[in-house]
Amino acid sequence: QVQLVESGGGLVQAGGSLTLSCTASGRTSSNYAMGWFRQAPGKEREPVAAITWNGVNTYYSESVKGRFTISRDNAKNTVHLQMNNLKPEDAGVYYCAADSVLRVVVTGKGNMDYWGKGTLVTVSS
Repeated sequence: QVQLVESGGGLVQAGGSLTLSCTASGRTSSNYAMGWFRQAPGKEREPVAAITWNGVNTYYSESVKGRFTISRDNAKNTVHLQMNNLKPEDAGVYYCAADSVLRVVVTGKGNMDYWGKGTLVTVSS
């Protein structure tokens, strides 16, 4: 089992920045692709960003491309999401996820191996 714990959420003004972190514990494996998803009130959970197990390749949704950056540190079992120029529509609960299959993390389709419990991001206009 792998446990994922997110941190770094909070309240930020539009145009501001925030960095989310996800720490993995338990039977961690650097071979997992990792990703971030978000869910706004009344909306379905959607993929935001993903990163391959070795950090070489990253993927972003069109809505965050150019503003968000995903990175990972396998030595520390952490994944980060740097969010810049935040917009009110970026608000929601952000979830960290891990799966051995990259496609699942990139698309959100399929049974994700592991989910975190989420951290709330609020963006004031």
